[in-house]
Order: sequence, then C-alpha cells, then structure tokens
Amino acid sequence: MEKRAIIAVGLSIAVFYLFSMLFGPEKQKLESPAFSKISTAAPGQVAESTPAPSLQAAPDTPGMVATSSRIPKDSIVETDLFTAVFSPRGASLKSLTLKKYREQNTPSAHNVTLASDSDPNVFCFSTRAAGINLPDSTVFIADADSLKIDKSGSRKLTFNYVSGQGFTVRKIYTFTAGQYGINLETQVFNNSAAPIVGGIQHLMTYPAEPKVKDNRFDTAGAYLFSDNALQTNKIKDVASASKRYDKSIQWSGFADKYFLNAILSENNSIAAVELKKNSAGFFESVVSSPQFTINPGQSVTVVHRLFVGPKDIDILKGQGNSLVQSLDLGWFTVIAKPLLYSLKFFYRYVGNYGVAIVIITIILKIFFFPLTHKSYKSMKGMQKIQPEMTRLREVHKDNRDAMNKAVMELYRDHKVNPMGGCLPMVVQIPVFFALYKSLMFSIELRHAPFFFWITDLADKDPYYVTPLIMGVTMFIQQKMTPSNMEPMQQKIMLALPVVFTFMFLSFPSGLVLYWLVNNVLTIGQQMYINKLVKD
Repeated sequence: MEKRAIIAVGLSIAVFYLFSMLFGPEKQKLESPAFSKISTAAPGQVAESTPAPSLQAAPDTPGMVATSSRIPKDSIVETDLFTAVFSPRGASLKSLTLKKYREQNTPSAHNVTLASDSDPNVFCFSTRAAGINLPDSTVFIADADSLKIDKSGSRKLTFNYVSGQGFTVRKIYTFTAGQYGINLETQVFNNSAAPIVGGIQHLMTYPAEPKVKDNRFDTAGAYLFSDNALQTNKIKDVASASKRYDKSIQWSGFADKYFLNAILSENNSIAAVELKKNSAGFFESVVSSPQFTINPGQSVTVVHRLFVGPKDIDILKGQGNSLVQSLDLGWFTVIAKPLLYSLKFFYRYVGNYGVAIVIITIILKIFFFPLTHKSYKSMKGMQKIQPEMTRLREVHKDNRDAMNKAVMELYRDHKVNPMGGCLPMVVQIPVFFALYKSLMFSIELRHAPFFFWITDLADKDPYYVTPLIMGVTMFIQQKMTPSNMEPMQQKIMLALPVVFTFMFLSFPSGLVLYWLVNNVLTIGQQMYINKLVKD
C-alpha cells in the first residue's frame, strides 16, 4: 500500500511538471508589472491598497526576479541638451555629457561631462532602502537600452528590481526636451504578507580632489539649502565626522564654480541629508526620504527632481526650490544677482558679454557720479588748505584742543568736510565687490569672446595686454587724485598700481576689462572736476 502511494505521488509530481513545461504561462516581457492602479502615497503615510505584482523568480539569477530575459546593461538617453548614461547598478547615473559646454575653449575640446568622476562603486543617484534588503549595488533591469527625446517631447526610462523577499522597487526617470531637470519617481511595492516600514535613500558621490587642475574646481564641494540658508562643506569638513541636516531641506548636491548635480525635494520628500567621507575616500551625500509604512498589497511612491547642468542663473531660477541659491555670490548677493541679470539683459541686445560689461561699467559710473564728484571736490578742497593746516599744527603743537578747534574753524571757513572724500567711496564698495563676484562666478562669461585676442572673458588675458594697460591707467588716476597725505604715504600709494597689475595678470579678462574701463572713466571724471574747481 505504501509503495503504491509513493508511486502515485511520484507520478503526480511528474505529470504536474510536464504539464507546466508544455502548457504553462509564457515569460513576461520587460514591461512594468501589471497593476490596476499604482498608489502615490505621501512618505510617512500608508498607501492605499493596490493589487500586488505577480512576478516569478528568475531561476538563473540568484537574489533577483527577472521580468524578461534582458541582460542588465547601460542605458543611453539623448536630449537636445545632454547625453546621459545610466547604469543598472543602483539604477544610477553613470555620466551626463552637456552638449552646449566644452572643457576647453577650443572646437576640438571634449564636452563637459558631469557625474563621471564619482565613486565607481556608487554612481550618482544610486538607490538603497532602509527597512528592506536593497543595497546601493542592487542590479535593476531597464525597459530600454536607449532613448531619444524629440525637441518637444518627453519620455520615461524605467528600472525594475523584484526581490525574492516580497518587495518590488521601480525607478522612473522622466526626461523633457529643453530641460536639464529630470523627474524621478521611486516606487516600492509590498508583495509580502507583512508590513514594510522604511525609507528610500539616494546617494551621490564626489571626488575628494579633482582629476584635473582647473580653477572651476576652486569652490567645489557639497552644497545644500536647509532651514532657509545655504550650507557649504568641503571634504575636509567631514573627514573626521559626518554632518547631518534635517530641517526644511529644499535640495542637496555637489557643485563646482560652474556646474551642479543636485536632488530637489518634491512635497517634502527629503527628510535628512548626511554628508561624509566614505571608505573609498570620496565625498558622499546620502539623501533620505521620510519614513513610510506599506501594508501587504500596497505601494508607495517617493518623488524627487534631479538637476545636472550649468549654474546659469535663469536655468537655476526656473527649477524652483531656491536652487538659484547654489550660485553663491558672497555677502553682497542681493546686489550681485541684479547686476548679473543686467549683464544678461544687455547681452541679448549687443551679443557680446565684453560690450555688456562696458555698458554696465558706464551706467554704474553715471549712477555714482554725484557721489564721486562730491568726493573728489572735497579731496581737492582738502588739498588746497593743506599748507594752512600744516601751519596750524605747528602753531598749536603743544595744545591739542586749540589745534583741533583751529582746524575745525578752517574746515568751516572753506566749507570742507574731511569725511566727504571717504564716505561716498565707502557707499560704492558693496557694488564693486558684488560686480566682482558676479563676473568671477558667472558661467555666462565662460568661453565668451570679446574682441581680438581675448577669446574667453572667464580666463586671463593670454598676452597680459589689458592688465598692463589697466596698471598704467591706475597709475595716472593715482597721480591725478588730490591727496593730503605725507610724501612717504603718497609714494606707497603710487606703488599700488604695480601691485594691482601683478594681481590682475591671472584674473579673468572680464574683470580686468571692468577695472580698466572704470579707470579710464575715472580719469575723465577727474579731469573734468579739476577743470571745474580751477575755474
């Protein structure tokens, strides 16, 4: 009896497997798992009920469930602005090459490629999860090997990972023509019998030291906007201990002088950011979503926006989330940004950023003319009464109170204000510093030509012609400026043009152009004031 039972069971198993091989369901294509409705629950909430995906484990791929026989490989996305390469490992960005920007100012130079120098073990926007077994090295399956976005189109690239542990993760990148911004939806489906409590983490890495020496990396580091303030960190700031931010985070990323990689919050989808130096020596940013709970048969979607592109003030402003704050123009940002907008405004009409700089310099000189006019007149008046002041100091050298009283009477009789030559100049200092910053950090000047030998306003004058001319004009200006200083002090002041000339030899030619034009205008103004006072 027992033998017959064993034989019967064995025959039943054999018939079952034979039936499954001959008449079983075909393997699914690499399309998204069939759901009647995918919930988009806010992080921190339980998603509404949705049918659970039904996917089978791939027998030849341990730890994964495949939706097709597709072999994981890189996917290439091409838009009118960039060509991006995505890796199946972590469904991450391997590199993004900008079509409108080159590394050097030559036609044969390679286009600027971002994210390619990240940690080779953790590509940009790699994904892992807390609460489920999803390391950042997880291999996803993409639904396409390549995408090309038409000039007015929008397309999606979908990555799927289906575990053998009862959960599915899907990353959907959405690309739109004419935009550097990329939409990212990360969906987690609970196919198990128990709730999933956890969160999504996206990782970005950045080299501790740039591979090439270029002044574009002078300000490279981690940037994020948290609690209504821009936070900046260098690799040295997190070398010994990590830093964590968890207050009202709008975005987080890595940036250099001209370019930025960032993750932007969408409906408070960034709960915290941790900055640290990882085991491979790279700068690492871990962007965490709020914690969520997914009951069996339910799903949750966490939405972020990505930006990988130039720090153009108009492009950054168009992204929202205060991303424009990544263009850090120092203490006088409130003045520098309007000046940068003005620079771009004039460029639209003249088509040359060098000419736009000249126009802005002239406008600023006209705007401040009343102040500088008053300042120079005051200095000229002080120069006239200098012999009388020297005499009074000699007469009252033993009585300071009497000397001060006599000097004040002298000022009053000649209607001269000793502070009149200083205060108007102090008022202009913030504007000069703001313009300096806006010209120094403006990507618009990068590889922008002026005239003749100046082919890059963001680079130094290759023949040092403009810095030398600037030094000469500064010397002339110093000689023409009235002064009541001692002879030794005057000699020291006359040495300043030499010092400034050497400083400006390596400055961007756009800055030198501004200073040169400003000096020429000041010389003309001083000639006018000298004639006016003499008459």
